Amino acid sequence: MADTVKPLLIKRYASRRLYNTETSDYVTLEDISQFIRDGRDVQIIDLKSGDDLTRQYLLQIIADHESRGENVLPINVLNDLVRSYTTQATSVVPEFLAASFEMLRDGQSKVLANMTQSNPMARMPGMEAMRAQQEAFMKAMTGGIGGLSGMSGPRPDEAEGGAPRKDGDLEDIKAQLAELQRQLSKMSK
Repeated sequence: MADTVKPLLIKRYASRRLYNTETSDYVTLEDISQFIRDGRDVQIIDLKSGDDLTRQYLLQIIADHESRGENVLPINVLNDLVRSYTTQATSVVPEFLAASFEMLRDGQSKVLANMTQSNPMARMPGMEAMRAQQEAFMKAMTGGIGGLSGMSGPRPDEAEGGAPRKDGDLEDIKAQLAELQRQLSKMSK
């Protein structure tokens, strides 16, 4: 859904107040954080200069959450990120992080699919509603990382032709994770 919808435009005034152009009201960083958790992309623009401030504000939201004890990023990852700004690895890090989050989203989708596929009760009436609740729970547990709903297109547990995939998916995920960890170790040296 967030891929097809234009980003929510937020304008920052000289007073540093943030203005939601869709609802014509002022918003806080916490409001912007909630928009993102709800699956909406945002774009924050300085009204006077036209500069895109999105990255700056997203980093501020992350810093605020981390300072309140909501530690998502381990110290070693933060150290590696700082190192990447001072080394030749800066060209690799963004792609690595994007691939890592994509793999996380795919893995979560597969976990949800396997929870329903391997459960014999999944074919009982009313279980689809329960599956939707499981998806919402997983989304809440991961802070709203997108890609879980899978409502459009084939489900992640279906291969070409609609047949369920074999149990090798977990092994594929483990192999991908090991490769990403190996690449991260090489970058931090």
